[in-house]
Amino acid sequence: MAKELIKTTCPRDCYDACGIVVIKRDGRITKVLGDPDHYVSRGALCGKCALAYNGIYLDERVRLTRPLRRSGVKGAGQFTPCSWNEALGAIAGRFKEIAAAGHPERILHAHYSGTCAVIANRFPMRFFHRLGAQEIEPDSVCNLAGHVGLRYIVGTSTVGFDPRTAKDSACIVVWGANPSASGPHQHKYWLRETPAKVVVIDPVRHPTAEIADLFLQPFPGSDAALAFAIVHALRREGRIDRTFLHDHCIGWDEIEPQIAACTPAWGEAHTGVPASQIEAAARLYGAGPALLWLGQGLQRQPRGGNVVRACTLLPAVMGNFGKPGAGVLYVNSAARKGMDADYVLASHLRRGPPPMSQMDLAAALEDPRRSAAFVTWNINPAASSPEQRRLHRALAREDLFNVAVEVFETDTTDYADYVLPAAAFLEFDDLVSGYFNVSFSAQVKAREPMGEALPNQEIFRRLARAMGYTEPELYEPDTQIIANVMNQVGVRGTFADLAAKGTVQPHAEPVLQFPELRFPTPSGRLEIASAAAAADGHPRLPEPHADPRPSARRLRLVSPASPWLMNDSYANDERVAAKLGAASVTLHPRDAAERGLHAGDKVRLSNETGSLDLELAIAEVVPPGVALSYKGRWPRREGERANVNALNPGHKTDMGESTCVHGVEVSLTPL
Repeated sequence: MAKELIKTTCPRDCYDACGIVVIKRDGRITKVLGDPDHYVSRGALCGKCALAYNGIYLDERVRLTRPLRRSGVKGAGQFTPCSWNEALGAIAGRFKEIAAAGHPERILHAHYSGTCAVIANRFPMRFFHRLGAQEIEPDSVCNLAGHVGLRYIVGTSTVGFDPRTAKDSACIVVWGANPSASGPHQHKYWLRETPAKVVVIDPVRHPTAEIADLFLQPFPGSDAALAFAIVHALRREGRIDRTFLHDHCIGWDEIEPQIAACTPAWGEAHTGVPASQIEAAARLYGAGPALLWLGQGLQRQPRGGNVVRACTLLPAVMGNFGKPGAGVLYVNSAARKGMDADYVLASHLRRGPPPMSQMDLAAALEDPRRSAAFVTWNINPAASSPEQRRLHRALAREDLFNVAVEVFETDTTDYADYVLPAAAFLEFDDLVSGYFNVSFSAQVKAREPMGEALPNQEIFRRLARAMGYTEPELYEPDTQIIANVMNQVGVRGTFADLAAKGTVQPHAEPVLQFPELRFPTPSGRLEIASAAAAADGHPRLPEPHADPRPSARRLRLVSPASPWLMNDSYANDERVAAKLGAASVTLHPRDAAERGLHAGDKVRLSNETGSLDLELAIAEVVPPGVALSYKGRWPRREGERANVNALNPGHKTDMGESTCVHGVEVSLTPL
């Protein structure tokens, strides 16, 4: 049979941005593999993507292929197929009614990382900017506290170190990230091949922690205290760069007295990490140029913004900027590589109110004065948002007009009045800019969309036309956007040239982080003491804080990424579901023994927000007092029609009104 190979790129919410090779025989996709020429994937996809891309994404029986109109009660997932003209006409008609009444801001829309491709992820915002709808801030369900905290001290959260500079590092600290689940190829290759010593700091002993040269396991919520104790040890051993602090930082003189009081012994008392390990971490980090990788999970706790500010003291006191092998990374955005985000978003069309936190979503959707319509795209909030049962009740409001743009039927589409079928990433051209490496990639069309499905951007072009909008930005073709973005980034040639290569490095050599040691803060220096933070009602300085431990018989619940799910993507693939097994909660052996529990017992987690029945696992992967249950399962596939977000009250972090899901406390009882 005729064989064709197509290079493309994985656009999922992952640090890797893997290269892919699609194998077609006689025009039909027969296999989706890792690109053997790609410097990240090296011929193999991670397990979850390998299963899903060769499973549900190629299965027309489970894909959405036609527009659907609700025919049953909300939540039942009962629909009748309809035409695109009918669906778009009905949606535009309802939007016009709401706008004509003077309340376009009552049209709420939520989106996030169902695809991170440049156009499919950002172009729909042009439509909502023009409409005047209210955005549900996407990063508030993930990482906004860290963005805000890092901006106070560094001036930006989206300019990180270039991972290629690891060859010049003496140490790499991975703090609050789990590459084994969220960046599997960084775990498999990058961290193992570096000459640097690897330090992992995390409350969960995950596979990346197992391969580290040193693993520190603080109790959740005590990371800021640990950071202060490590800086104390660096200071005591004369490792800090006082010249750098004098020339390029503001506030060291203010915070040094607090540092002096935070000894490793003090740190042990507040974090549970032995003082000897704190001192060992300081020695490794202080041995030379070092990289600090701050994970998204790190700041999902009540004082997550303060945590990130405290952790960023490490590169500040060591002068770990502007030189090979040094830096800090939260994310590397497409703007870091030269893309003009405002152009892709058409930000000048914005006329709606400021974004709303995801933590307020359930309350907003249950109130007719705040919401008349709700549109979701690239997201499944009925599975991923807090206050799950309250949110489900709000989505069932008969007078709330729900529209879902999706690739599959999900918990959220079950509540929709209209479901619009979206094309998957193998079905249209786009660009991919990963948020770890500084490379740039092509997402290449390998087949036609299934049935009547359309790419996100084309759906919103057609909806703009149905609304009667005339702004040319709403109709700019993909080919023009791709050409403009490639030019901004400095990728030469045509899209076909990029597609032939798959991925390119716009810069041949590793890029230094702030090479001129001028930072995008108001002062141009690192602002350990931040007047901007104080003006926003936050402490002027990072604080050596540790959350109070749970009260007696309560547990701190952490719900990190599963090795087999991508947030809540892939949970509907049967082979992935088999890998997941039954929903479970893991306890430390001491906690299980104190409660007279054994592995395999059925237990109930409960708090003021809800309850969830799970199977018990016992392992020394978390400290005593901590319960571990992975996120990402779909409620519609679980017996209770609930997942771990049934326990999430939606409390907000200290900064950014973001999620502090890792601050949830629960009681555990046997069933």
